[in-house]
Amino acid sequence: QVQFVESGGGLVQPGGSLRLSCAFSGRNFRMYAMGWYRQAPGKQRELVASIHGGGTEYADTVKGRFTISRDNAKNTVYLRMNDLNPEDTAVYHCNRDSNYGPYWSWGQGTQVTVSS
Repeated sequence: QVQFVESGGGLVQPGGSLRLSCAFSGRNFRMYAMGWYRQAPGKQRELVASIHGGGTEYADTVKGRFTISRDNAKNTVYLRMNDLNPEDTAVYHCNRDSNYGPYWSWGQGTQVTVSS
């Protein structure tokens, strides 16, 4: 049974930074392509960053501002977010990159609010 625990969200001013963490419980973490997703109120969930054997990929809306990384020894994936703006406000989740396989159950996510 794969489970995720996301953390690191909070309230930040425009232009600020946050680092999100996602702890993966399960087997063979290093084998999986992982992604960070976000869902804003009234909007569909979107994949904003992915990390896989071929490298990393980002949505155009976050490219150059967000960086995804992973520590396979800690079964953890990270999302460094810089130069945040109000449009980044959402609940952020991690899960498998859906381009590489089906989702597992979603965790509770972590709320990111960008506001002055």
